[in-house]
This record gives sequence, C-alpha cells and structure tokens, in this order.
Amino acid sequence: MKETNEKLISWLFETKAVRVCSGDKPFWYTSGTIGPYYINTHFLYGSEEKANELLGIIDNARNDILRCPLIVKEHAMHNYLSDPIYRGVIDEMCRYIYTNIGLEKIDCVSGGERRDWFFSLIIAEKLKKPHLVIYKDLASVMVENGIVAIPDNLKGKNILHIADLITEASSYERAWIPAVRKLGGGIRWSLAVVDRMQGGAELLSGEGIESHAMIRIEEDLFDKALSIGLIDERQHKMVLDYIENPKESMRQFLNEHPEFIENSLKGDNRTRERVKLCIEKDIYGLNMKG
Repeated sequence: MKETNEKLISWLFETKAVRVCSGDKPFWYTSGTIGPYYINTHFLYGSEEKANELLGIIDNARNDILRCPLIVKEHAMHNYLSDPIYRGVIDEMCRYIYTNIGLEKIDCVSGGERRDWFFSLIIAEKLKKPHLVIYKDLASVMVENGIVAIPDNLKGKNILHIADLITEASSYERAWIPAVRKLGGGIRWSLAVVDRMQGGAELLSGEGIESHAMIRIEEDLFDKALSIGLIDERQHKMVLDYIENPKESMRQFLNEHPEFIENSLKGDNRTRERVKLCIEKDIYGLNMKG
C-alpha cells in the first residue's frame, strides 16, 4: 500500500495535478485568498495539455447527451492504452475498489459532468459495470455494452460514484445525489482521486454515502513528497502551516512580504481581479484598501 501511495503522489506532481508554490509566491485562488498549493486532478490524464484537450472534446459533444459519453469514452480509452500514468491511476483505482468495496456489491458506476468522466467511464469499462452519466442539469444517460439509453428506473441499485476531486461535496448535494434519487437509485459509495479534506466526506456520510479517496490533502501527503524529493523544506513548512491555519498562515506571509500584493497587481487580468477582491473584502484584516 505504501508503494502504491508513493506512486500516486509522484504522478500527481509529475503531471502538475498538484503544484506547490515556491516559498515566496503563493497562488491566488478564485475566492481572493492565497495558498501554497493548486490541485487540478484531471491533469492525471497525462498532462495539462491532454486534459484540456479532453475538456474541449466534452464541451463540443455534451449538447448531444446520447453521443457524448461514447465520444469521451473512445478518447479516454485510447489514452488509457497509450499513457502509462493515466493507465496506472485507473488500474490503482480499480484495485482499490476490488479490495475496499467489493465488486459484487456494485450494480452501477456513476460520474458527473465533466471531470469525473476522465476516470469514471474507463473504470466502469474495466469493472464491466454499466455507467450512469450525469449532467449538471440533472439529466442522465446509461452506458452499457456500447449502447447509450435514457434510464427509467434504478430502484434498488447500489451505485459507486467516481469523482476526480471532492472538496465540500457541493456537486453531490446539488446534482449527483438528486439525479440518482430521481431515478430511484442510491449512491452508496464515493471514490475520489483526491479529497481536499474540506468537509465533503462528512456531508456524504450524512447522506448515507461511504466516502473513499486515493489521496487526501493532509500532512502525510506532503511529508511523503518531501521525503522523495518532490518539494523542499521551505515549501513543506509553508504547506503545513497553511493546513494548520489557512487564514493566519497567509496573513503572516503577507505581513512578512508586503511587496507581494503590489507585485501581484502587475500580473494578468485574472490575478488582478483576485487581488482586488482580497483588498475589497479585507480578507486578511490588513486594511490594504488605502
């Protein structure tokens, strides 16, 4: 298990699915906050370029809800056969399911638009299970033996949902759980590639869903990354301080690096908008409006 964990961690950093900033340049997040790491789990498809290409394919195909899953699955299977990292991730997830959930309990695999599909469609294929494709508007189609159809009833079916990333499980609450319940079925298990440890597992537990993850964003992940040379001591300390207290650690960083805000305002439009949001909301209590 330790060897598997280290492989997954190496793949996360190799594909830049997890990026840790240098010690003096944290990342700007959409919320106007800053932090030391960024997570793009779908980069485990092999690279950022390949992941963005598949997202483009999904965007071009998703208006045709019956054809879209087969198009995505065809591209994903081609990549599974050719990309060793993506194949390794899928195979490790399948092994995890066999060992920790049990194939005989699962009636169906599900995945939600869009990034879940990077993993869920191929996992369903490898497990020889039907796949429920769920769209953001709660529409869904079933893929089984190469045929796509609109399902009418999933009563009594036990479903394993595959997710690329779980944070607060808002997508589950808003769309995936209601879409399955509308058909009479129930999501019994969730397996995410990465759990950000931001309350998602607790929400799922409250809904009667057993939550699993291949990797959790916690101290142990970054301890291992340090031990195998993927990050340095300064990065490691910054991340652990952030995990212990996100707001206070970044407030202290800004106090120690007053030039960071000014330099960030010279960045691209997206960065400037995030900096302005931080200043307007005075997120870190530094009274930077003046």
